[in-house]
Amino acid sequence: MSRFRVKYSDAADDALRGMTGPVRTRFEAGMSRLAADPYGCGSTPAKSPSEPDRRSAPVGAYVVVYYVSRSVLLITAVHIIG
Repeated sequence: MSRFRVKYSDAADDALRGMTGPVRTRFEAGMSRLAADPYGCGSTPAKSPSEPDRRSAPVGAYVVVYYVSRSVLLITAVHIIG
């Protein structure tokens, strides 16, 4: 499987910037693992199985809600909940 790029919505980027150094480092490592396998890593469809590309996954102490765009190998994190 190809590696996906990760982009953040404005709201997710605000949450990311609010993380302290070590927490952010661990979070970004978790997102890197998710980028390698966006349908794995403990992820589930975020809303319903009928929307398999809208997903949520635990990343460290957080839950990330994201969309997978397979055609352009992109994950867009829209919410970081923690």
